[in-house]
Amino acid sequence: MHLTKPCGSNSRSSSSSNNSNKGGAIANTFHSSKSSNKMARITRTISPQRHHIHQRSLPHTLLLAVAAIALLQLHNLESVSAQSMMTKNEPMFISRSETFKFITGETIVLPCEVANTDTYVVAWKRGIAILTAGSVKVTPDPRVRLVNGFNLQIREALPTDAGDYICQIATMDPREITHTVEILVPPRIHHISTGGHLQVKKGSSVRIECSATGNPMPNVTWSRKNNILPNGEEKLHSHVLSIENVDRHKGGVYICTANNRVGQPASSQVVLHVLYSPEIAVERPVVFSGEGHEAMLVCIVHGETQPEVIWFKDTMQLDTTERHIMETRGSRHTLIIRKVHPQDFGNYSCVAENQLGKARKTLQLSGKPNVAVFNSPPISQYKDRYNISWAVDSHSPIEEYKLSFRKLPQGHEVVGNAIDSQSSSSSLSSSQSSSSSSQMYGSGLHSHHMGSNIGGVGGAGGVGMGSYAGYGNLMHWGRNDWRNVVLPAIPVSHHYSQGMSYMVRGLDPDQHYEATVQSRNRYGWSDLTNSFVFSTSSNDNEMRDLSVTFYGSSAINRQKLGLLALSSATLILSLVLA
Repeated sequence: MHLTKPCGSNSRSSSSSNNSNKGGAIANTFHSSKSSNKMARITRTISPQRHHIHQRSLPHTLLLAVAAIALLQLHNLESVSAQSMMTKNEPMFISRSETFKFITGETIVLPCEVANTDTYVVAWKRGIAILTAGSVKVTPDPRVRLVNGFNLQIREALPTDAGDYICQIATMDPREITHTVEILVPPRIHHISTGGHLQVKKGSSVRIECSATGNPMPNVTWSRKNNILPNGEEKLHSHVLSIENVDRHKGGVYICTANNRVGQPASSQVVLHVLYSPEIAVERPVVFSGEGHEAMLVCIVHGETQPEVIWFKDTMQLDTTERHIMETRGSRHTLIIRKVHPQDFGNYSCVAENQLGKARKTLQLSGKPNVAVFNSPPISQYKDRYNISWAVDSHSPIEEYKLSFRKLPQGHEVVGNAIDSQSSSSSLSSSQSSSSSSQMYGSGLHSHHMGSNIGGVGGAGGVGMGSYAGYGNLMHWGRNDWRNVVLPAIPVSHHYSQGMSYMVRGLDPDQHYEATVQSRNRYGWSDLTNSFVFSTSSNDNEMRDLSVTFYGSSAINRQKLGLLALSSATLILSLVLA
């Protein structure tokens, strides 16, 4: 009889079934680990046929445990590797936050270089406004675009473009960099209080304001075209220019300049016109001329508005004639008198008038001689006498000279060869009004004269010069007394430049003296010269004279030249100067 063990059979079937389920579960685990090849090999290894499992149940359990441990270790290694790959490929910025400065009108380029952003959106923002998202421009501003990836470009920069710009990577925790843009604005002058032109009356005060803008804020300075400012400076660092007590010398073009070192400085001009009554200056108060010559009388006239100028002789208004010509060149007004007549000498005046007033200046046309000029050396070669000489310009022949001299009073300081002319002139005038006993005439011992052959004095037609020798025993006078010598001009010279020399005798050794001289022609006496100071030597250096004879066509002129004495005088002068 054949016996059957269903329990046993069922037990084995159940065991096989359980083993099969376990194998399937492990197989499923292998599939989920993304290592299909390894899982297939392990599945084939740990999925035996039923009779194998029945026969080797204990070793099979151990084998499953080992396989599970190995699978877990493999899964952990792959997870670490995946995490490492994820960290290595995170999105990142290559650019860094910076501050940029641009000048208005330039093109702004803000860098935003990124890496590993294939699956992320890169956006530009300014405040809450989005400018771009990815490669799409969001802002309607036509000046904005992306260049070279995600770099932001803004053309034709404006002052309003200044601010912060954010480049952002849209991760779960957004990453971003911030660029700060500063717009530099060249200076611009937008206001001048006078509008560029200002008229004021003389004596007024002026205040001119100049306002400028720019970034950074410009410095404002004032200057004056082709001149310095009224305060004497070349520049004033202020936006306000103030001028007190305005006169014609303070008028002109004033320049306001704004500079912030961005682009070119800006400047604007203000023209200041000073309104004033005429002001007159004469070129020469006394004009010397002669009969038949031409004379020019000049008045420099300033006024705003331009004055009208009229010429007078004494009280009679002059009109333009063949001999009277009136010229105007700018502010220079000239009265030209051709072929001067004796009746033309006298006083003239120029009168200028405009809406603000009138002015007058007087000039003199004179036929008298000019003021003489001393030309003798300041140190005598003798201890008791001095040969004084001078030259004078005169259109008419000189008829006589008046020489005045005295010992220099104590306390007068000698500067060069001159002293205080005012004190000397006043004392001279008082002395000339005293007794006539102090006046001498040099006609008694006049020596030979020299004509135009003598050099040293220039002038039209050469030089006429005379020479006199004074008396040796008449020069004893009281302290500080002036002595006057009238010297006739013999012979009469018709040269424009004329001259005279005179030997003053009876002087004290090593003393200072002062002298003045006047010249007279047919029209009168010239003005006094300034005081001329000369000195005597402490020792008499006179040597034997050597004579030189000059021969002329009409007469024989004999002139003694002290050649050795001149050499000695030169030596002494050098020692004194040393």
